Amino acid sequence: MTNDRPLLARLNWYWLFQLAGWLFLPLLLIAMTPGDSHTPRMLGISFWGVVAGLIISDTWHRLLKRQIRNGVRVGWKAIMVAILVLGVIHTAVQTVGYMVIKPFGEVHGVYWVPGALMFWWGVYLVWNTFYMAVLSLRRANRFEQEALRLEISAKDAELRALQAQVNPHFFFNSMNSVRALIYEDQNAAAQMIDQLASVMRYALQSGQNDTVPLAAEIEAVQAYLAIEKIRFEERMRVSVEIGLGLDQVRIPPMALQTLVENAVKYGVETSPTGSEIRIRAQRMDDGKIHIEIANLGAILPFANSTKVGLVNTRKRLALALGSNASLDLTENSGWVRATLTLPEAA
Repeated sequence: MTNDRPLLARLNWYWLFQLAGWLFLPLLLIAMTPGDSHTPRMLGISFWGVVAGLIISDTWHRLLKRQIRNGVRVGWKAIMVAILVLGVIHTAVQTVGYMVIKPFGEVHGVYWVPGALMFWWGVYLVWNTFYMAVLSLRRANRFEQEALRLEISAKDAELRALQAQVNPHFFFNSMNSVRALIYEDQNAAAQMIDQLASVMRYALQSGQNDTVPLAAEIEAVQAYLAIEKIRFEERMRVSVEIGLGLDQVRIPPMALQTLVENAVKYGVETSPTGSEIRIRAQRMDDGKIHIEIANLGAILPFANSTKVGLVNTRKRLALALGSNASLDLTENSGWVRATLTLPEAA
């Protein structure tokens, strides 16, 4: 099975930094000393320190990981005690190396011990500081990812809840239409049920997605309008105009249907002469997409269901497409217009 992770994610950064850090010490020593002192014994004691450092620091690293995994909080007091112990251990190991390799001959006296301790304490202070800093960054990154995951889950749950509020509202109204028609014209009622089944199938399928193509939403809207056309006949007149290349613009499922339903309810149903419903989608000069649903009529001040539908649609737009998407309801010259403004990438 191939590994799809990026190369940088597959690298073992701990050992890369371990090797780079410990190999830096002998290289620094070589750079700071005259060339005639670079004897095999001198190089040997340098790399003795590298191997000892790798073993000692990795052992400490494993102990730290075990403590953290067990839920034990490792504070800076414990780290400072560990630095003292690690420095003493490394000084002792390095002393054995001097006795074995003898880069400067036999080891005499203890005058060099304080300097050696200070050096190795400094090395392990740097090692632990870097390690704890990296650990803190990784922990902060993990918390940020978890917070982002929870935020996405919360938004997804809210979006599903809003969709659940919209769909039953539509089906309840549609079933009332079927019930009213079944006693008047059974053939028309049968056609209405077929169209309703088409809309239900779309709603069930699209409900699993945050957004759907505009073409699919328009198809469902036209099925809904076909249902209402049977009921209202000549009282309802519909025109649909979708700009070139806008079929795949993404919108929340059933969002357009909700606005069209409001246009039918408050434009056609409340008027003795009916109303024309215009659906138009176009790309504006600023690159944004405008989808307008217009009907003859007026904004009713006490139309609570309209307000609920608009509030839900606005929330779903924000959750699915972000703050660049908006919905405005305006009234001008006897026309009520609901205008969806979508970002170009929608």
